[in-house]
Amino acid sequence: MNNSDSGFTPGELRKLRSLNHPHGIQSFLDSQPYHLADTAWSPRRVLQENTSHCFEGALFAAAALRVNGYPPLVVDLEAEHDTDHVIAVFKDHGHWGAVAKSNYSGCQYREPVYRSLRELAMSYFEDYFNLRRQRTLRTFSRPVNLARFDHLNWMTTDQPLWFVAEYLFTIRHFALLKAGMAGRLHRLNDRSFRAGCLGRAAK
Repeated sequence: MNNSDSGFTPGELRKLRSLNHPHGIQSFLDSQPYHLADTAWSPRRVLQENTSHCFEGALFAAAALRVNGYPPLVVDLEAEHDTDHVIAVFKDHGHWGAVAKSNYSGCQYREPVYRSLRELAMSYFEDYFNLRRQRTLRTFSRPVNLARFDHLNWMTTDQPLWFVAEYLFTIRHFALLKAGMAGRLHRLNDRSFRAGCLGRAAK
């Protein structure tokens, strides 16, 4: 059995293959409302519910990338005084890009123009902030190939995927800022804050 197809129905595979490009996958995620529930749905469940949040969107994107010929890679972006952000990453002509679901307008898709994962991660820095207007991004993880969880049927299971989140907490992360930089950061101005929150879902 082709692991990229494992567990999906023919109809689900047709839908995933119809997205056929990282930007198509991003457009599909953008069409879904962002939900705030404390869930960890599989990509199949995201298809069924037609809604997702950051973590679920990244795992859905990784599965969709896999069906379309890319390895299912995710990277964890770790923040201070804020929540982590998970992105699905891909390489095109030797450069990195990303597909992501976010409640903030600047933390989504990245075109494949970044020469390294550090460069890609740093592209999120200015738009990664909390409601106190603090820039909070601090580290990024090495890429994780989700094929390591195939034995747990991560793409199609009805069970929550907290085991993926827990694994991301344990792996090595790399600092984006040098010592002392964080203490010298300024808060976002009002215009940047409002732009970043455009369309934000709130409880």
